[in-house]
Amino acid sequence: MNRSRRHRAGFSLAELLAVLAICGVLIGVGAPLVLGYYHNTQNTVGAQQIRVLLNQARQMALDSKDFVCVQVPAPTQMAFYLGATCTGSPWTGSVTDAAGHIGLQPGFTVSASSDLVFDYLGRTLPTATYTVTNSTTGSTLTVSVATSGRITIP
Repeated sequence: MNRSRRHRAGFSLAELLAVLAICGVLIGVGAPLVLGYYHNTQNTVGAQQIRVLLNQARQMALDSKDFVCVQVPAPTQMAFYLGATCTGSPWTGSVTDAAGHIGLQPGFTVSASSDLVFDYLGRTLPTATYTVTNSTTGSTLTVSVATSGRITIP
């Protein structure tokens, strides 16, 4: 069984190098896109947690038919106060520690333009903007609360 050189099975070195070059280009282009998507998703998760907590405070105001004040006592914490001002002892519940503070998603910090008060109809006075910052990348996302009580991540 004498096989000629043309009929030998396998790939040539040039073919392998071409495939490796194409794979390298695809990885070089795709990796930054995947990392960018990952970081954007992380930012969205942090902002969504703030939106969920604000909706929880709004629902507390609706359920209790009273005012609920939302405060950011530290960049990694939020607190709810039953009443029209953020004074006295914060509300404690299943999502808080013993002092009434709600810990935020690790790797994120939040700052608020002002303390926010939800009334018994779910409206807010004043409007507020929460800026969520990813501690790793430094990128930010905002969570806005309108006077109607609508909470959005623009």
